[in-house]
Amino acid sequence: MPDLTLDDDRATGAWVAPLISTLLTLPACLAAWFFGGFSAMACDGTEADRFEASYAVAFPVLLGGLGVALLLTAASWALPWERRTTGRRVGVALAAPALVPCVCVVFAALVEWP
Repeated sequence: MPDLTLDDDRATGAWVAPLISTLLTLPACLAAWFFGGFSAMACDGTEADRFEASYAVAFPVLLGGLGVALLLTAASWALPWERRTTGRRVGVALAAPALVPCVCVVFAALVEWP
């Protein structure tokens, strides 16, 4: 005879944290990408060489950090929707949008602005 007790380990509302993370992270990454991309037009003339040298290092750092934020968002969706992984899922979901401003600050610090 089958066991009729409900021993479901599935977490209810497990989709909430990844959804909020997605709704915050994607637009923030897009805005940071535009900020980083358009900052290449910041100067010209004698200061351009110094700016371009620092920008050549800073922009890949920005893209790498935004990629990590997007991977964290995907990981928050990919974690098992069980009660035992709720803390990890919420932590990863919170880390993704929090990483974007940190990456922007690192980018701005690496670039030698005119």
